[in-house]
Formats: sequence, C-alpha cells, structure tokens
Amino acid sequence: MVKRADLIHAGMFLLTMWLQMEAAAAAGTLKVDLAQEEGSDGNTISHSQTLVQRLEALLVQGNGSDVSLRVETPNADEVKVIQAHSLVLSLQSPVFEEMLLSRNSSTMVLRESSDCADVFDKFIRYLYCGHISLRLDQATPLHKLASKYQVQSLQQGITQYMTQNLARDSPSGHVAGWYEYALQAGDVVLRDSCLQYLAWNLSMVLQSGEWVTISNQLLMTLLQRSDLVLQSEMELFAALEAWIIKNKPDGLTVENALRAVRYAMMPPRELFHLQTQSTVLARYQESVRDLLYMSYQFHSASPLQMAKYFDVNCSLFVPRNYLSTVWGSPWIINNPTRDDRSTSFQTQLGPSSHDASKRVTWNALFSPRWLPLSMRPMYTETGAMQPTRVEGGRPRIIITPATSSADFAGVNFQKTVLVMAQHHGKLIVKHVYNFHQSTEENGDFLAEANLYRRTSDYLIDSSLFLHVVVKPLYQTLITNKN
Repeated sequence: MVKRADLIHAGMFLLTMWLQMEAAAAAGTLKVDLAQEEGSDGNTISHSQTLVQRLEALLVQGNGSDVSLRVETPNADEVKVIQAHSLVLSLQSPVFEEMLLSRNSSTMVLRESSDCADVFDKFIRYLYCGHISLRLDQATPLHKLASKYQVQSLQQGITQYMTQNLARDSPSGHVAGWYEYALQAGDVVLRDSCLQYLAWNLSMVLQSGEWVTISNQLLMTLLQRSDLVLQSEMELFAALEAWIIKNKPDGLTVENALRAVRYAMMPPRELFHLQTQSTVLARYQESVRDLLYMSYQFHSASPLQMAKYFDVNCSLFVPRNYLSTVWGSPWIINNPTRDDRSTSFQTQLGPSSHDASKRVTWNALFSPRWLPLSMRPMYTETGAMQPTRVEGGRPRIIITPATSSADFAGVNFQKTVLVMAQHHGKLIVKHVYNFHQSTEENGDFLAEANLYRRTSDYLIDSSLFLHVVVKPLYQTLITNKN
C-alpha cells in the first residue's frame, strides 16, 4: 500500500523538472513574459505556458512515471495503458488520490465503458495541461469521467461547453441525448438547459431526425409544457403521431401522450381531419373521446357559457406559444439602440371558433431606454407627464389593445416576447418573456443584452429579432362563474 510519503517522493521528480526549467530560463533558452502588476514594485516573470508544455511532455514521454493506468472496457476487448505520475493525479482528483493510497502495485486497473475508454487519454491530458479539445460526441464520456473522478473544473467546463453548443448540427442530434444523460447524472444545469432549448425551439426539433429518438419520459415532459414554441397544435400532433408509429410504445404511453394534446387549440376543420385521417387516433379514439367532445363544445359556445359548466382553466384550454400569425407577429427592430419603435398587429380574440371572426388590434412600443416605474417623475400640477426615457434606462416593450371591447370581459391576455439569437448559423429562441402589459413586469428583460455592442449575441446584422405572441387566457372566469 502506498503512503503519502511515497506520493511526496514522486513529486520530487516534478520539482527537479521545475528547477531545470528555471535554470534554462536563466540561460536564456526560455521566453520570459514581463507584465506590470497593479500595486507591485516591479514586473512579474511568467513561465506558466512553458511549465504546461513540460508537464504535457512528461505525460507523452512517460519520464519519471510511477504508476501505470490500465484502462479496460467491460468486454476486455480493448486495453489502453497510460504511464502517469501519482502527484499529478492526486492533486487533480480526490478519487485518484484515494486509489493511489490504497493500491498494492504500480499498476492500477480502471474499468470504463467503451466511450469513456476512447477519450481517457484526453481526460488524463487535461489533468496535466488544464486544457482540452473535444467534439460533440466526446462531451458526454468526458463529463462522465470528470464526474466519476471528481474533477470539478473539467465537469463544469464541459457542462458550459454543452449548454453553449445545443444548436450545433450533428448527424443524429445530441440535445435529447444530453438531456437523458444529465437527468441520470444529476446535472441540473445541463438538464434544464437542454429541456429549455427543446421546448423553445420545438418546431425545429420536430423537423429533425432527433425527434423520433426521444424517450417516453422526455416526450411527456415536453407535451405537458405550456411554453412550447411551435407553429400550431396540429404540428405537434403530427409529430407525436410520427413518434408513436416509429417507436411503437405500449398502449398506456400512447394514451397518456394523446391526452396531453390540446385539441381545443385546433379549429374544428382540423379536428375533423384528425378523426378521419389519423390512424393512431382511429385506434385510440376512445381514450380521448371526452377531450374531443369538450373541444367541439368549446368551439360552439362562448367561453363565458363554457365557464358556467366546465373548468376552462385546465391545460386543454391554455394556448402554447404558437408562431402562427393568428396569435402574433414577428418584429425585426433595426439598430434597436437608436430610438423608440412601434408596430401594430392583429390577433384572434380567442382560440374558440365562437371568436374566430373577432380581431384585436395591438399597439407595441419598444423603447431602448425606458425609465423604471419606481424612478418615473410624478404628474406635474398641469397634469403633464414628463418624459420617461433617460440615458442609461433599460429596454422595454409595452403592448396594449388599440381599443377596448365588451368582448374582452373575462379574458386575460398574456403577452409573450420571444427573443431570437443566431447560434452556429441557426436562428434560435434565446429567451422567452411573459407579461400582461409591459416587460417592465420582468426585471430581467434583456438584462444580459448589450445592444450597443455590435458583437452582441442578441443582434443579427445589427437588428433585434423578436416574435410577439398574444395568449388569451380564461382564468378569471373561474372566480366569476358562480
């Protein structure tokens, strides 16, 4: 069994190498970087880059190695041997330190999965140099190794890499796989980032080959969300049908998935089409008959009448973030820091066919320097309101109906602003903000966006790409129906 003293002895070799490096520097064979440090009397001498290079050379050449890492796969069909140094392993990984202290020979046998064995040399190299290059398909096994051996800096770095590369193209898709791995590994940051990306960019995901590969659990998690961004509920049903046909899940899974579809958000003509053309719905129609019946009733009566007899606050009657022009409009703001901008658009009063002919005109105002409510000046004695835009104010959007109407009774209009960004050549949804009248209700609206910087992630060709969605909600009817 190795003692701590043995590890210290092993480190003497590295110390010797360091002294040799210092001597080489004195002889003028190393490049010396001089940088003035704030608060110091002189310059600093940095050989850190050269030290990293020498440590990497130690690993490559195996000089002074005191431990052999024998990496085996479960079927023992692949063996990889790496000559390493106890001091480096112990300093970087508490797991390695414990293993080294309890070993009985100079060889440690490590059993890893095939994907982890393939990148194990990269993992060890990181312990020596502190940097690593990787591809999308290497992220998960490297994250596994970093987690297993408790190398937190690498684990956090790969999580960050994965969250920043969700939009990258890959042959079979990778976001769903990363989500499943994060769920298993307990990486909450990665799990939530993947789920948010899938939900906010679902239309793009539905059109990719990745969609039919997602698990039952991820499918149900997505179907139950109200913040899905997609063209329409019909688009979601078509994708769900394709998933069912491809994966052939058990009957209970199919029934649960079909019951998560919001049929009331489809106009009657689409419902008729489903009942006559969908092979999946034809087989499982009994399991959703009550939902279809309620949806037809929803379209035939006014929401006020429906609220007297049914709970219109359930998910069946709650719209998602539909990109259809029936529910909103794209808004491209050129040079958004220049001045205030405004636009107008129309939406259908509500998803019920009873309201299909009724339109609401909305006025939207974008201000790049809107003064927070708490800092606004009060009305003057003459009743005039002083300007509320100031230098240093934050961006805000205000959306109000152009006219009031009795038809609005019992309806709350939730506004949603989708903020787009360009990642790896793709236009994706970067943020989703919900509010009732003004984004001032969201203290974090574009808080991270520096719209004055040309290279801002939020600007595409110097323009801010938004999509405004208006979602009619009938929640207030619940309290008024008795």
